[in-house]
Amino acid sequence: MTNIKKTPLYELHDRLGAKFVPFAGYKMPVQYSTGVMKEHLHTRSSAGLFDVSHMGQIKVSSKRGDAVGLLNCLEELMPCDLRFLSKDRQCYSFFTNDRGGLSDDLMIANRGSHFLIIVNASRKLDDFSHLEKKIGDRCQIELLADRSLLALQGPLASKVLEKYNSSFARMFFLDVKTITLLGVECWVSRSGYTGEDGFELSIPSEDVKRIAEEFLTHEDVLPIGLGARDSLRLEAGLCLYGNDLDEITTPIEANLNWAVHKVRRIGGEREGGFIGDQIILGQLASGTDIKRVALLPKERAPIREGCALFETAESTSSVGHVTSGGFSPTLQKPISLAYIKSDLATKNNELFAEVRGKRMGVTVTTLPFVKTKYKIKTKE
Repeated sequence: MTNIKKTPLYELHDRLGAKFVPFAGYKMPVQYSTGVMKEHLHTRSSAGLFDVSHMGQIKVSSKRGDAVGLLNCLEELMPCDLRFLSKDRQCYSFFTNDRGGLSDDLMIANRGSHFLIIVNASRKLDDFSHLEKKIGDRCQIELLADRSLLALQGPLASKVLEKYNSSFARMFFLDVKTITLLGVECWVSRSGYTGEDGFELSIPSEDVKRIAEEFLTHEDVLPIGLGARDSLRLEAGLCLYGNDLDEITTPIEANLNWAVHKVRRIGGEREGGFIGDQIILGQLASGTDIKRVALLPKERAPIREGCALFETAESTSSVGHVTSGGFSPTLQKPISLAYIKSDLATKNNELFAEVRGKRMGVTVTTLPFVKTKYKIKTKE
């Protein structure tokens, strides 16, 4: 691949013995000498350090200092309730297109004077252009090229970070905060892509190597590559853009109804008003022909992306296809995500996947495959 990019931590990955693969235009570590299985299980039991600096960090602020105007601009592009999103909180959302499809899924944080949007690496330039085109006349759009992104995930992540600053202990799932870490101002969110408790840290690129090396001095922390990142997110039932989500698929087909917030739905205080709203709200009311589901294969062989699904072992017409699949290190069995006809998307329904010319049984199940462990703030 020509013009392939490297993150500021490339030399550190190389020194740690990483095996690299091209991903979203970057040369990224897929695994280290410990291997994907051990990296995965270590993240579930201790703390794993991920370099996710390839992802896009976009800062959006009002050119006129108009907070309400900024909210209105962003709500034109995504179906979430940003007025309800308090300062120092974030939520999951997505950019939609005229067909109701998903241009990208993202995390958006209210930073008070501005919003910070974390987008997928493969879509960050498109997202930046989309924001510029749609709201650039009213908003300042900045793609932050001078900041890197680390994720420390796992049950011991907070314990590791609290050694440097006690502020980490006071954060809950989806909180965002500016925290000084080793003398560096970091933008921190208590979130991640593994289903575990953990943090994502936006760090000036000039400081990220020193901070990553410091984290790796802890016996509880191991570097984790893209291989385990994928198996961890699959166990948590989280979507991968380009596999489970794309510009053709709508959020309702993707079973992301919950991310279309109540006030933006039919009858809501701010009904619609986002791109593709008629299609998406119509599907919310009337349903869809297809739906994203979780599958448990009955045999030990993983059923991976692209495998066709059938209603019976003898059927000739496909009723869907697998979009993500692999072996679950936690459950010690294969798991998959798929799109199937909605009338077949009932729990315990049995289907058949075609793998190398052989029909293999699968069962529709519920998500997540592995229970999430976020630190949720309980209501008093």
